[in-house]
Amino acid sequence: MNENKMSTAKLAKLAMMTAVSLVLLFLIRVPWPPAPFLVYDPADVPIYITAFAFGPAEGLIVTLVVCLLQAFGLGGDGFYGFIMHFVATGIVAVVIGMMYKKQKTKKTAVKALVVGVILAVIVMCVMNLIVTPVYMGAPRSAVAAMLPTVIIPFNLVKAGVNSLLTFLLYKRLSGLLHGSGKTVASKA
Repeated sequence: MNENKMSTAKLAKLAMMTAVSLVLLFLIRVPWPPAPFLVYDPADVPIYITAFAFGPAEGLIVTLVVCLLQAFGLGGDGFYGFIMHFVATGIVAVVIGMMYKKQKTKKTAVKALVVGVILAVIVMCVMNLIVTPVYMGAPRSAVAAMLPTVIIPFNLVKAGVNSLLTFLLYKRLSGLLHGSGKTVASKA
Protein backbone atom coordinates (compact mmCIF):
# COMPACT_ATOMS: atom_id res chain seq x y z
CA MET A 1 0.00 0.00 0.00
CA ASN A 2 1.22 3.50 -0.82
CA GLU A 3 2.32 5.23 2.40
CA ASN A 4 0.98 8.57 1.15
CA LYS A 5 -2.56 7.27 0.96
CA MET A 6 -4.73 7.48 4.02
CA SER A 7 -5.80 4.09 5.32
CA THR A 8 -9.46 3.31 5.78
CA ALA A 9 -8.92 2.90 9.53
CA LYS A 10 -7.25 6.28 9.82
CA LEU A 11 -9.97 7.92 7.72
CA ALA A 12 -12.60 6.37 10.00
CA LYS A 13 -10.80 7.73 13.07
CA LEU A 14 -10.65 11.21 11.57
CA ALA A 15 -14.37 10.99 10.75
CA MET A 16 -15.06 9.88 14.33
CA MET A 17 -13.09 12.85 15.73
CA THR A 18 -14.99 15.17 13.38
CA ALA A 19 -18.30 13.77 14.61
CA VAL A 20 -17.29 14.10 18.28
CA SER A 21 -16.26 17.69 17.63
CA LEU A 22 -19.62 18.49 16.03
CA VAL A 23 -21.54 16.84 18.87
CA LEU A 24 -19.61 18.90 21.43
CA LEU A 25 -20.25 22.00 19.35
CA PHE A 26 -23.98 21.51 19.79
CA LEU A 27 -24.13 20.12 23.30
CA ILE A 28 -21.96 22.61 25.16
CA ARG A 29 -22.29 26.27 24.26
CA VAL A 30 -21.51 29.00 26.78
CA PRO A 31 -21.96 32.63 25.70
CA TRP A 32 -19.06 34.91 26.67
CA PRO A 33 -20.66 37.45 29.07
CA PRO A 34 -18.96 40.62 27.77
CA ALA A 35 -19.99 39.72 24.20
CA PRO A 36 -22.69 37.03 23.91
CA PHE A 37 -22.08 36.71 20.16
CA LEU A 38 -18.85 34.92 21.16
CA VAL A 39 -19.53 31.41 22.40
CA TYR A 40 -17.24 28.98 24.17
CA ASP A 41 -17.54 25.34 23.13
CA PRO A 42 -15.18 22.39 23.64
CA ALA A 43 -15.39 21.31 19.99
CA ASP A 44 -11.69 22.04 19.49
CA VAL A 45 -10.65 19.33 21.98
CA PRO A 46 -11.13 16.43 19.51
CA ILE A 47 -9.34 18.50 16.87
CA TYR A 48 -6.36 19.11 19.14
CA ILE A 49 -6.32 15.42 20.09
CA THR A 50 -6.32 14.56 16.38
CA ALA A 51 -3.30 16.82 15.84
CA PHE A 52 -1.46 15.12 18.71
CA ALA A 53 -2.34 11.63 17.52
CA PHE A 54 -1.87 11.97 13.77
CA GLY A 55 -0.06 15.24 13.02
CA PRO A 56 -0.70 18.75 11.75
CA ALA A 57 -2.20 17.85 8.37
CA GLU A 58 -4.81 15.56 9.90
CA GLY A 59 -5.60 18.14 12.60
CA LEU A 60 -6.11 20.74 9.90
CA ILE A 61 -8.29 18.39 7.82
CA VAL A 62 -10.61 17.77 10.77
CA THR A 63 -10.62 21.53 11.51
CA LEU A 64 -11.60 22.26 7.92
CA VAL A 65 -14.46 19.75 7.84
CA VAL A 66 -15.84 20.83 11.24
CA CYS A 67 -15.65 24.52 10.32
CA LEU A 68 -17.30 23.98 6.93
CA LEU A 69 -20.13 21.92 8.41
CA GLN A 70 -20.70 24.35 11.24
CA ALA A 71 -20.57 27.51 9.12
CA PHE A 72 -22.52 26.40 6.07
CA GLY A 73 -24.49 23.29 6.96
CA LEU A 74 -25.55 23.67 10.54
CA GLY A 75 -26.76 27.23 10.89
CA GLY A 76 -23.41 28.86 11.58
CA ASP A 77 -22.15 32.31 10.72
CA GLY A 78 -21.36 31.63 7.08
CA PHE A 79 -18.03 32.68 5.64
CA TYR A 80 -17.17 35.04 8.52
CA GLY A 81 -17.70 32.31 11.12
CA PHE A 82 -15.87 29.78 8.97
CA ILE A 83 -12.74 31.88 8.46
CA MET A 84 -12.50 32.98 12.10
CA HIS A 85 -13.07 29.47 13.49
CA PHE A 86 -10.76 27.85 10.95
CA VAL A 87 -7.89 30.23 11.67
CA ALA A 88 -8.29 30.18 15.48
CA THR A 89 -8.52 26.40 15.71
CA GLY A 90 -6.26 25.60 12.78
CA ILE A 91 -3.29 27.52 14.11
CA VAL A 92 -3.36 25.62 17.40
CA ALA A 93 -3.81 22.28 15.62
CA VAL A 94 -0.88 22.93 13.30
CA VAL A 95 1.43 24.06 16.11
CA ILE A 96 0.48 21.08 18.28
CA GLY A 97 0.89 18.63 15.43
CA MET A 98 4.23 20.00 14.26
CA MET A 99 5.86 20.32 17.67
CA TYR A 100 4.60 17.03 19.10
CA LYS A 101 5.43 15.07 15.96
CA LYS A 102 9.12 15.98 16.40
CA GLN A 103 9.33 14.93 20.05
CA LYS A 104 6.53 13.02 21.72
CA THR A 105 7.03 13.94 25.37
CA LYS A 106 4.78 15.43 28.01
CA LYS A 107 7.03 18.49 28.17
CA THR A 108 6.76 19.01 24.41
CA ALA A 109 2.98 18.58 24.61
CA VAL A 110 2.74 21.33 27.22
CA LYS A 111 5.04 23.63 25.21
CA ALA A 112 3.04 22.96 22.04
CA LEU A 113 -0.25 23.79 23.74
CA VAL A 114 1.13 26.99 25.29
CA VAL A 115 2.71 28.15 22.02
CA GLY A 116 -0.50 27.29 20.16
CA VAL A 117 -2.65 29.31 22.57
CA ILE A 118 -0.33 32.33 22.43
CA LEU A 119 -0.18 32.28 18.63
CA ALA A 120 -3.95 31.85 18.37
CA VAL A 121 -4.54 34.90 20.59
CA ILE A 122 -2.09 37.03 18.59
CA VAL A 123 -3.39 35.91 15.20
CA MET A 124 -7.02 36.38 16.24
CA CYS A 125 -6.27 39.97 17.27
CA VAL A 126 -4.98 40.62 13.77
CA MET A 127 -7.84 38.68 12.15
CA ASN A 128 -10.43 40.63 14.13
CA LEU A 129 -8.87 43.93 13.10
CA ILE A 130 -8.88 42.91 9.42
CA VAL A 131 -11.89 40.63 8.95
CA THR A 132 -14.47 41.84 11.50
CA PRO A 133 -14.80 45.38 10.07
CA VAL A 134 -15.40 43.92 6.61
CA TYR A 135 -17.97 41.26 7.56
CA MET A 136 -19.62 42.82 10.59
CA GLY A 137 -19.54 46.43 9.42
CA ALA A 138 -17.99 47.49 12.73
CA PRO A 139 -15.54 50.37 12.69
CA ARG A 140 -11.94 49.19 13.11
CA SER A 141 -11.61 51.53 16.11
CA ALA A 142 -14.52 49.77 17.85
CA VAL A 143 -12.92 46.38 17.19
CA ALA A 144 -9.56 47.67 18.47
CA ALA A 145 -11.26 48.90 21.65
CA MET A 146 -12.66 45.38 22.19
CA LEU A 147 -9.25 43.68 21.92
CA PRO A 148 -8.14 43.99 25.58
CA THR A 149 -11.57 43.53 27.17
CA VAL A 150 -13.32 41.00 24.93
CA ILE A 151 -11.30 39.46 22.11
CA ILE A 152 -8.04 38.64 23.90
CA PRO A 153 -9.72 37.25 27.05
CA PHE A 154 -12.18 35.17 25.00
CA ASN A 155 -9.52 33.62 22.79
CA LEU A 156 -7.24 33.05 25.77
CA VAL A 157 -9.98 31.29 27.73
CA LYS A 158 -11.34 29.27 24.81
CA ALA A 159 -7.98 28.04 23.53
CA GLY A 160 -6.63 27.70 27.08
CA VAL A 161 -9.51 25.62 28.44
CA ASN A 162 -9.60 23.45 25.32
CA SER A 163 -5.83 22.95 25.56
CA LEU A 164 -6.07 21.95 29.22
CA LEU A 165 -8.87 19.49 28.45
CA THR A 166 -6.81 18.09 25.58
CA PHE A 167 -3.79 17.64 27.83
CA LEU A 168 -5.91 15.81 30.42
CA LEU A 169 -7.62 13.54 27.86
CA TYR A 170 -5.07 12.76 25.15
CA LYS A 171 -3.07 9.99 26.81
CA ARG A 172 -6.29 8.38 28.03
CA LEU A 173 -7.60 8.21 24.45
CA SER A 174 -4.39 7.66 22.49
CA GLY A 175 -4.63 3.86 22.69
CA LEU A 176 -7.99 3.96 20.96
CA LEU A 177 -6.67 6.23 18.25
CA HIS A 178 -3.49 4.28 17.67
CA GLY A 179 -5.12 0.90 17.41
CA SER A 180 -4.40 -0.78 20.73
CA GLY A 181 -8.03 -0.39 21.76
CA LYS A 182 -6.92 0.38 25.30
CA THR A 183 -7.13 3.59 27.21
CA VAL A 184 -4.53 4.70 29.68
CA ALA A 185 -5.67 4.60 33.29
CA SER A 186 -5.52 7.84 35.21
CA LYS A 187 -2.47 8.16 37.45
CA ALA A 188 -3.60 10.26 40.36
